[in-house]
Amino acid sequence: MLSLTRGFAAEFRRSGLSLDEARAELGLSRRQITRYLDGDTRVPKLVSDRIRDLGNRRTLAKPDAPFRFIDLFAGIGGLRLGFESIGGKCVFTSEWDRWSQMTYARNFPDGEDHVMAGDITPYGADPSRIPAHDVLLAGFPCQPFSLAGVSKKNSLGRKHGFDDVKQGNLFFEIERILRHHRPVAFLLENVKHLKRHDQGRTFEVIRKTLEDDLGYAISYRVISSAPWVPQNRERIFIAGFREDVGFSFDDFEKMLPPEQEWPRLGDILLSHNEVDAKYTLTPKLWQYLQDYRAKHEKAGNGFGYSMFGRDGVTRTLSARYHKDGSEILIAQRGTRPRRLTPVECARLMGFEHGDRKWDIPVSDTQAYRQFGNAVVVPAVEAVARYMEPAISRMLERERAAATPVKRKRAAVG
Repeated sequence: MLSLTRGFAAEFRRSGLSLDEARAELGLSRRQITRYLDGDTRVPKLVSDRIRDLGNRRTLAKPDAPFRFIDLFAGIGGLRLGFESIGGKCVFTSEWDRWSQMTYARNFPDGEDHVMAGDITPYGADPSRIPAHDVLLAGFPCQPFSLAGVSKKNSLGRKHGFDDVKQGNLFFEIERILRHHRPVAFLLENVKHLKRHDQGRTFEVIRKTLEDDLGYAISYRVISSAPWVPQNRERIFIAGFREDVGFSFDDFEKMLPPEQEWPRLGDILLSHNEVDAKYTLTPKLWQYLQDYRAKHEKAGNGFGYSMFGRDGVTRTLSARYHKDGSEILIAQRGTRPRRLTPVECARLMGFEHGDRKWDIPVSDTQAYRQFGNAVVVPAVEAVARYMEPAISRMLERERAAATPVKRKRAAVG
């Protein structure tokens, strides 16, 4: 009961209600409300739900930022950084991996009022537990739909896509939250192979759910990270608006920097004396990778390591990078190649970009996994800036629609 009491007390604080206001709203005595707050008696579900709803309404009606958003399947917060860059405030986060939670918490010290949820499914089952918000962000799990993930699962006889019960069906948690809260906009991110998965049937389910079932106007586009960071990483972004405000990704090219300004690998690499010798491949691993590549080249396959110099643009950094680093090896004069360091991965993914620094409180293995699963932050910042005018138009419509109600209430009062 103690945890329930603490939860009610936290929701009560967030609502901003005084005891007299709560008494009027709930029809209870000050003494009874105080007993709930002190933990002297169990809080009925109707009472806790009412306080949560009042808190959601109040915080939405009196925002301390241009808009409020939630960050689902958040990883280490790349989508959040993008939408904070246009003034948004994050009011709820979900991320199941405890190591990612550690990195997220270190870089976003939100305090007591910000919920960091692990498993999203209880919140999908009861979306009223999530604060009211204007924009929903979700980088829902991509492994069930990625080309590499599908190939691996096929080889192991495992299910993928929506048939992957553990991860593939998590899209429908998003659907339940959208259906309940009806935010003015959302942005979903996934691997580009999502469009082609299961001969396009998976994407058609997603489109139908968002457009036909929920009534959102959507636009989507596969966007490469190469204009902002020296990495060829393509991801699909699906933007949706509760009403048709004329948003389309068709003109997104205007957000790209001039091609002559696109960065190269040397722009993010540490100097030689800053790199620990442990990142240089061991003789045994380097020999293994050379033999592995020779074997597959002889068989006519393209498998093997990839080597890059300072003028290069890398392949996609993946979550398996911690295993051998073979997808992105950095050439070194007079010795064996090396892996990227975690700091260089933070730069390659845009978490360290310009004046922004990124704290890495986890092991190298966990850091590689986190960056390999992340979004490229400057690309998301560009998407957020591109969506900002449409989000503002939707919020203006929201405020205009609410004005007559406020006047009517004032007249009644």
